Order: sequence, then structure tokens, then C-alpha cells
Amino acid sequence: MPIYVYRSSEHGCAYCASEFEVFQSMKEQPLEVCPHCGGKVERVIQPVGISTRPSGKALLSDKNLAKHGFKKFVNQGDGTFHRTV
Repeated sequence: MPIYVYRSSEHGCAYCASEFEVFQSMKEQPLEVCPHCGGKVERVIQPVGISTRPSGKALLSDKNLAKHGFKKFVNQGDGTFHRTV
């Protein structure tokens, strides 16, 4: 269930004076009044948490490791290691 953020659209109680979160189904209608004082509230649009950082696989790529000065050794399977970067 998503978490929606609401804030008072007028002077409200201590609960709705700052932003508060509510677990609601996507099918439910947005709240119009504070559940504590009955004052008017409005839903706050929140930014989506999308990471722009490279994935773990890209961080460990040979090119990225070499760029940052790391060395990478790969096990050859017979107890020896081969340097790839």
C-alpha cells in the first residue's frame, strides 16, 4: 500500500500543522479533513525515489575498476589467478 503525504491547507492542529503520512490504498479517495481535528488538508505530491547511480554490476566493470586504479584478478580454476585489469 502506498504512503501518501498530507498537510494542512489552513491552520490546523499539531498533527496536521506539518506534513503527515497516511497508508492508503490507491483506490481510496484522498483525505479532505485531518483525522484529528477535522481541518482541511491537501495531498502533497512527492518526488519518486529513482536512483541515477550505476548498478552494482556497472560499478565492478573492468573499465570502471581500471579508471579508479583498482586491480582485478580472476580465478582460473586451477588455483591460479589471472590479472584482468
